[in-house]
Amino acid sequence: MNNSTSARSGPLAGIRVIELGGVGPTPFCGMLLADLGADVVRIERPPGYDGGAPIEARFNLLHRSRRAATLDLKNPDAVATVLRLAEQADVLIEGFRPGVAERLGLGPDECRAANPRLVYGRMTGWGQDGPLAKAPGHDLNYVSLTGVVHSIGDRGGPPGIPLNLVGDFGGGALYLALGVVSAVLEARESGEGQVVDAAMVDGSASLMTAMYGFRAAGYWSDERGTNRLDSGAPWYHVYETRDGGWIGIGANEARFWRNTLRLLGFDAEQMPDQHDQRHWPEVTERLAAVFRTRDRDEWCALADGEDLCLAPVLSMGEAPEHPHLKARGTFVEVDGVVQPAPAPRFSRTPGAVGDAPAEPGRHTDDVLGDWGFSTAEVAALREAGATA
Repeated sequence: MNNSTSARSGPLAGIRVIELGGVGPTPFCGMLLADLGADVVRIERPPGYDGGAPIEARFNLLHRSRRAATLDLKNPDAVATVLRLAEQADVLIEGFRPGVAERLGLGPDECRAANPRLVYGRMTGWGQDGPLAKAPGHDLNYVSLTGVVHSIGDRGGPPGIPLNLVGDFGGGALYLALGVVSAVLEARESGEGQVVDAAMVDGSASLMTAMYGFRAAGYWSDERGTNRLDSGAPWYHVYETRDGGWIGIGANEARFWRNTLRLLGFDAEQMPDQHDQRHWPEVTERLAAVFRTRDRDEWCALADGEDLCLAPVLSMGEAPEHPHLKARGTFVEVDGVVQPAPAPRFSRTPGAVGDAPAEPGRHTDDVLGDWGFSTAEVAALREAGATA
């Protein structure tokens, strides 16, 4: 494992990662690794590529904590440069459609020929093989195919869209990050890297493991809004308050349900059995009527210190100001931009947000210099059009 020339802290300090630029899950994986101390170099495409949100670079938080170099991967000198970087790296991650990296000359065979210890992480939606492997798609398509979207929503309503949390980030980036770190650990023993195939269809299906188990047991219905975790249960639900706010309750356990009923003024003994699904719609309506009698913050004040599972549904504008999240430092401010802090936390080698997101190509000369390229070699790459 190589020693990074960047002063980084965190449990992944000393690991060198090449990230071939893209959008969505690949940069989120790069951010996760960089937040935890890895020296991640993001290889950006040349100016003019339109693949992300139309926002200033400093707001593109998925690019934080790492340096950005620009290389035109259609230029053979740029490809040779990446292969030279790969010789010194522990990990390379890419998010192209299957076959694209190979056509560029940067597939697993070429990169691992340069460095047999290299872990080559591949992030796709449909996977490296199968009938849809080369088809286009985005998060919503992948999570639609795996049963995720169909399972989210109110009874009688349309399927819900879970942002791009389940496919891009949960089923994609997090599985890629876990995969490459696992492969790096294995390479320490074997001396040999390997390819990690992280597909969002696989990861989002994996995230549904418990629900598939419930369904096999006859405990989960394909009808939305009728199950214990999809708004069907009155004790795992969101309720509107008098001021138009919302309260979320997650009273899975009997004691929390009894305490919630008591807070709302109900006699638990006079209510239907918590798990009698026949009465769920009726009980939900009764609770909804009571929640509408007070404002959101009034309910939170009444619940403060009680042994129950109740929380306000906060907007992104409100969440960073909540006392608990402020006390834990769940959000941080970097260069005037409020953003989530690195997670998870480590007692001895904590991660941290590094530099704010950089403009593409800002660090090209520094990165290449740190990775062994001479000033003359960098100038020659620029002359050849391999870098901006």
